[in-house]
Amino acid sequence: MTADPLIAHLRRTTRELNDRAGVRDHLEALERVIYSAVATVPGACAAGLTVADDRYLDFVRATDIAVVGKLDTLQRELDEGPASVVLNACPEDGIATADDLAGEDAERWPTFAAHAVDAGHRSMISVLLEVDGGPRAALNLYGTGPDTFDAYARRAAGVLGLTAGMLLLAAENAEQLQKALDSRDVIGRAKGVLMERFDLDQNGAFAMLREASQETNMKLVDVARWVDEERAATGGEGQARGLLRSA
Repeated sequence: MTADPLIAHLRRTTRELNDRAGVRDHLEALERVIYSAVATVPGACAAGLTVADDRYLDFVRATDIAVVGKLDTLQRELDEGPASVVLNACPEDGIATADDLAGEDAERWPTFAAHAVDAGHRSMISVLLEVDGGPRAALNLYGTGPDTFDAYARRAAGVLGLTAGMLLLAAENAEQLQKALDSRDVIGRAKGVLMERFDLDQNGAFAMLREASQETNMKLVDVARWVDEERAATGGEGQARGLLRSA
């Protein structure tokens, strides 16, 4: 039986994504998704992302997507284009296409279509990248001519979208874990300061942080970070004592 070349290529792409990026470096992971999309989907000359969540705008801006980044963002701002379809009213297969942005699709998305054609792109595929709990984004693939993407290309984009969605979810989980670890370290250092200054044990120091958090309406980790920063910058014993004792 002859191997399916698309599946074989996608398997290689998945291994490359995991080997070269993994979940340890989410910016590299995102860039690898974009570059692998161009290599995997027949007819694609460029790729980018349109994000649905403001939290991920900096995430996208930090990647090297200079060619189509404005078109990706424009779809979000105008609520026009294939990306707007998959993010707002996604088809069952998670894919939306534009066969000719200089033809009938210009009637659907007149402003976006004009910008895309001016940039040299007349056809598109957008595929939803989403796994429950992860970032919502549309992976956009651009073609120079009309009717660039056939059924085979749609299939390739859809399968790659599933892989990329899982990768972005893993990156998101890794980032949240790192934030939790960083918060634990900050709280640990702040507890150490309070234990030394007020002759407390660990439970007493944590209780002081918790009481200050409740009285000042600050997150506990923010109180801990304030104590730690004051210690590092000025010694700040008087200020720290005043804040925490007043709580």
